[in-house]
Amino acid sequence: MAFSIWGSFALVLKPIHTYASLDILFYRVFSCAVIMSIISIFFKRQKIKENIQLFQSLPKAKKQSIAWLNVGASIFLTFNWFSFIYAMNHITVRATSLAYLICPILTILLSYFILSERLNRLQWFSVLLSTIGCLVLSYSSIINMVYSSIIGLSYAFYLISQNKNTGFDKFLVLNFHILLSALILIPFYPKFAGPIPMEIKFYLYVEIIAVVYTIVPLFLNLYALSGISSATVGTILNINPIIAFVLSVTVYHEPLGILQIFAYSIIVIAVIVFNASRFIRKTT
Repeated sequence: MAFSIWGSFALVLKPIHTYASLDILFYRVFSCAVIMSIISIFFKRQKIKENIQLFQSLPKAKKQSIAWLNVGASIFLTFNWFSFIYAMNHITVRATSLAYLICPILTILLSYFILSERLNRLQWFSVLLSTIGCLVLSYSSIINMVYSSIIGLSYAFYLISQNKNTGFDKFLVLNFHILLSALILIPFYPKFAGPIPMEIKFYLYVEIIAVVYTIVPLFLNLYALSGISSATVGTILNINPIIAFVLSVTVYHEPLGILQIFAYSIIVIAVIVFNASRFIRKTT
């Protein structure tokens, strides 16, 4: 559900593409921080107390580990949001689509080397297929590949960090990430923000982005990471760019070539192979 929602992000981001990427990011993060903090204060008081007590009961080394995981997550998330908005509004929708095709490969590899998550032969074969598909897509545009790699790597690191961030209420964890992201951005607001937007349309789309395209899918994503591996989440992430790719062709009429059709077909097959291997393993 999370990645299906994110796949249609262009529908609400493109209508405000005339605004600076940083302005969209500022208002998106600040809105999320306010909305989530209000919900936490009024409906999550008991959970806040329980989570504070849990954190205080942890050994010093564990406290430091949890702190760094959450600070790092906020930094990766902030950077990912800015690079994504910039690429979608100023490069191409397809650049963001490619980013989340690269991201699963990076997530799987990072999960293997950092988290020691194991993959079977079919899953490694699906990684190879995805890599081939991404290389074919990048052949026609190096700039797309550069931006896509930056976006994909930042989100891959976010996924990896949150796989180890367990035991705490997921909504409060996300609230902390967004609050810290807002604190990171506040010093930059006076110097880099443009004139205060006067169109109601801007605020309407920003609030939709804040709730529907940020809070809801990120919460679902964190919840999923508490039950399945980072590698699996990374692979399911392919749903996002496939939807974005369809929108780029059908709605925004970005040029489409035979190589691109071939590459996306390979990646779809890779997703099926990866998840089929999990199903086969469970039934044998």
